[in-house]
Amino acid sequence: MGKRFLRGLGGLLVAAVLYAGAPHAGAVLKAVEVPPAEEEKPAAAAAPAAAPRAPGQQRATDEFYDPTSPAYERLQRADEALGDLPRDRDGKIDWMSALRQGLIKPRQRIDGKDREPPLDLDVILRNTKQMPNVRFPHRAHTEWLDCKNCHPDPFAEKAGSTQIRMEDIFRGQFCGKCHDRVAFITHRNCYRCHSVNPDGTPALPPAVLPVHPAAAPPTPAH
Repeated sequence: MGKRFLRGLGGLLVAAVLYAGAPHAGAVLKAVEVPPAEEEKPAAAAAPAAAPRAPGQQRATDEFYDPTSPAYERLQRADEALGDLPRDRDGKIDWMSALRQGLIKPRQRIDGKDREPPLDLDVILRNTKQMPNVRFPHRAHTEWLDCKNCHPDPFAEKAGSTQIRMEDIFRGQFCGKCHDRVAFITHRNCYRCHSVNPDGTPALPPAVLPVHPAAAPPTPAH
């Protein structure tokens, strides 16, 4: 016990002498200050997303193009592709006039093969209330479409079995699947369908209807 006490006391004396003779030696007993870690450099800012094209940079014919698309500048514009095609009374493309004049030649089948010739058959729809009867020209439709596009859905092949209302057409049903979308506008062109009077004479369009300056002469539907 006495020897352990003497050894401990001796160790303290040696440490005291070393600290007194070389004060800096005591630094080994001090807490070492750890330098702060280097601040992380902020990540490189991502390239800002391309701002949408301002409305003023778009043309009226660009309404169906997405200005944020990377291919926006490469797409052919509608005015370039359709600019030379005839127009109807509303200034829209008169597709039948374009077809009759040979300005366009729709491909009949994806595989390039010929299909059956157009069906040259007119159907008169007489349940039209106060309006003139409707003449439906199959030829004008089957030059573009296959029978299966319309029969049996939305039109059953039995006369009078499909009840067609104008409000349904305006909502995109029946004829409205194409008209008011690609084919001519219905609500301003009643006479183009309601074209036959009950006595069989042609129902002429009202003279008060405005005509677009670019309109071509009217083209018969067949």
